[in-house]
Amino acid sequence: MCVENTPPPSNRLTRRGVLAGAAALAGTSAVLAGTSPAASASPGARHGSPGRGGDLVVEGGRLLDPATGAVTEDAVVVIAGGVVRAAGPRGRVGRLPAGVPVLRAHGQWILPGLVDAHIHLNTAAEARDAVLKGATSARSGSTNFYQDIAVRELARQAPEQAPRLRAAGVFVTPDLGDTILADPDLAPLARLRDGVRSADALRRVVEVNLARGADTIKTRVNERAGLPEQDPLVQVYDHEQLSTIVAAARRRGKGVLCHSYSEKGCHDAVTAGIRSLEHGAFVGERTLHEMRRRDTYFTPTLTAIAGLAESSDPVLAERGRTYLPVLKRAVLAAHELGVPLAAGTDSSGGTVDPIGREVELMHAAGLSALDAIRTATTGAAKLLGLDSTAGRLARGFAGDVLVVDGDPLADLGVLSRPARVVRAGFAVPAAA
Repeated sequence: MCVENTPPPSNRLTRRGVLAGAAALAGTSAVLAGTSPAASASPGARHGSPGRGGDLVVEGGRLLDPATGAVTEDAVVVIAGGVVRAAGPRGRVGRLPAGVPVLRAHGQWILPGLVDAHIHLNTAAEARDAVLKGATSARSGSTNFYQDIAVRELARQAPEQAPRLRAAGVFVTPDLGDTILADPDLAPLARLRDGVRSADALRRVVEVNLARGADTIKTRVNERAGLPEQDPLVQVYDHEQLSTIVAAARRRGKGVLCHSYSEKGCHDAVTAGIRSLEHGAFVGERTLHEMRRRDTYFTPTLTAIAGLAESSDPVLAERGRTYLPVLKRAVLAAHELGVPLAAGTDSSGGTVDPIGREVELMHAAGLSALDAIRTATTGAAKLLGLDSTAGRLARGFAGDVLVVDGDPLADLGVLSRPARVVRAGFAVPAAA
């Protein structure tokens, strides 16, 4: 059975029913209905307006540029309309704008906001928590009912409430489960006895996602590690099926991120043309060489695998203890070969892990502190197509700032405990 004769998805639903329903599920409707509490409390908010960034000066700390590794003493960052207008030593920045709120960072370090390249944000509360924990930009790892598309809109309208987001829409997976209810144009797939496996069905899910405004496509090649009844080394899509997904996404200029574990699954995914390999615990040397040749990113989500080792379920705990050292070796091998790395927590289920923890684990895998920071700044920003927007504090970049109590090059743990977070020029107040 196929869906070849089903009419193409309608774009009318993108801004209407689907987005409204996603916003209600994500809890973003209430946030957008009135003035944002965070904006009204933020010292830079009175200089901004909905959808526009704030004005703010951050001054007095040590500024780290992840791109060069340079550290600037007594630095000043001037943000206007949510965009960096100047950044550097006080003597070179020149006269500061009058009447603009000032965030003093004397004795602290100043970094660009971090990027979480794999996170599941289903609610407005989770989106805000991600910002408070340092992730000012992010890429969704999919949601069940397009909540990430609503969160992306929240980030555009009230940037202090959510990370700048690349949305993935719904998962391209053999068993859609209740996600079949996410969109009326997915309903024909309910008749498929074998699930979403045929070329027609695979293209259908990709096309519906793109019609609803997804920025990227998420699929899988292996079963899940976080479910004890599943075997993460079992392959669910073959090379041909993955190639079908990639081709359907590429027709609209979009890339594919792929959940993966086994070496054969990783190799099939990479040679099918995916943009980034997620998890990838057992990725082998031949596949890493192929990734380097194709400039395929590796997002290992070490935080999620480390979390399995702490599970109360004995199967998951043993899986985590087994997989984590293997994955760390794969990360170091990838780095040494020149495979681009991106930090991602794979946070889900209502709990948001600090992206700084992933940076710590990258360092524990063998990366230098600076290279580990780059996986959550310049590296992840490039993967998301934000390399001229996020990952640095330089003229023209987003006014997303992390202020930390300590030298991150000496103690990466400070990244998981930001003293202040600035999102698009708004100094975000901590949750009550």
